[in-house]
Amino acid sequence: MQQYKSKQAQVNIGLVGHVDHGKTTITYALTGKWTDTHSEELKRGITIKLGYADAEIRQCKNCKRYTTQETCPYCGGETEFKRKIAIVDAPGHETLVTVMLSGAALMDGAILVIAANEPVPQPQTYEHLMALNILGIKNIIIVQNKIDLVSKEQALENYKQIKEFVKGTVAENAPIIPMAANHKVNLDKLIEAIEKYIPTPERDLSKDPLMYVVRSFDVNKPGTPIAKLVGGVIGGSIIQGKLEVGQEIELRPGYYDGSKWVPVTTEIRGLSSGSEKLQEALPGGLIAIATDLDPALTKDDQMVGNVVGLKGGEMPPILTEVKLDAKTLERVVGATKIEPIKLGEPIILTVGTAVTIGQVTKVKPLTVALKKPVCAYPGWIAAISRKVGNRWRLVGYGTIL
Repeated sequence: MQQYKSKQAQVNIGLVGHVDHGKTTITYALTGKWTDTHSEELKRGITIKLGYADAEIRQCKNCKRYTTQETCPYCGGETEFKRKIAIVDAPGHETLVTVMLSGAALMDGAILVIAANEPVPQPQTYEHLMALNILGIKNIIIVQNKIDLVSKEQALENYKQIKEFVKGTVAENAPIIPMAANHKVNLDKLIEAIEKYIPTPERDLSKDPLMYVVRSFDVNKPGTPIAKLVGGVIGGSIIQGKLEVGQEIELRPGYYDGSKWVPVTTEIRGLSSGSEKLQEALPGGLIAIATDLDPALTKDDQMVGNVVGLKGGEMPPILTEVKLDAKTLERVVGATKIEPIKLGEPIILTVGTAVTIGQVTKVKPLTVALKKPVCAYPGWIAAISRKVGNRWRLVGYGTIL
């Protein structure tokens, strides 16, 4: 078993489900952090970007209940540190399913949030469970939230609807935790379930490192003198291997120079997880890499979707065309029947954290010419979204050939 020398998050746990079912409130209950910090998110009251927050799982030495606090909130006893987890709060809004899919690529397990005061399933509840099914995320906990808003009879009827909804899916045997997240009711039971049902995966640290980029920043304040400017920062999750300060890394597919896509190389100037500085970073959690890249390349999330690896190391190829062994869902939100994908049709592919639009050039095998290339190995999964009415909907998936 790999050793986490620091208290870096060891496992990424996604919070998914329909908009307004309480995902961000559960994140706050677990971590003490509101992940809706983008100005547009605050204004609209929904998650737009992926939100990250870390939490320490601790167990009271006295009453044995689980918490995220150093002092037990139930008996006042001292708590013992178990591990650190990273919560990935994914958007639930129907127009942001591709962002949710890019977050799902990082998840080692998931918490599917379903409100007790609405019929099951709501549209994005269905879409998000299908995404977990497609990506093979099997460590799942279901939170039946907002039980404080319904009667006992209504809660039991909602529970039956949930059980029927998940039958035949990866979540069929998932535990269901009733909660009132606003009041932290049963928060200890949720944390206990996380510890029991979402273990830290075995990581192969001997492999060449690979990291998905989910954020990129220019951290320089306006007006900073040239002599004091620092390089751009990229943030993401390592999916294999480890990264160390001083290593030379490559980002693929890189940036568009006006005529072609150009991979970029840089040196790791610093690593951090939250507020903790690291000398080496392992899989799990959101890792920030300080680089010597021109901050104009990294500002405004321009490097999102790139894959990071060692310069000269083994990395996935850059693909401008993707061939897929594709499968479509039986049904899709907002439509009674999924029509076959057509030649010349525009579709969106989500591969890792890369979201790209392309045009179908062949139906069998499904072949897509990409507007923006992706970096991917054969065998990786691509989620397929297409226009249904006037919205992009998740309609299937494909294995890259």
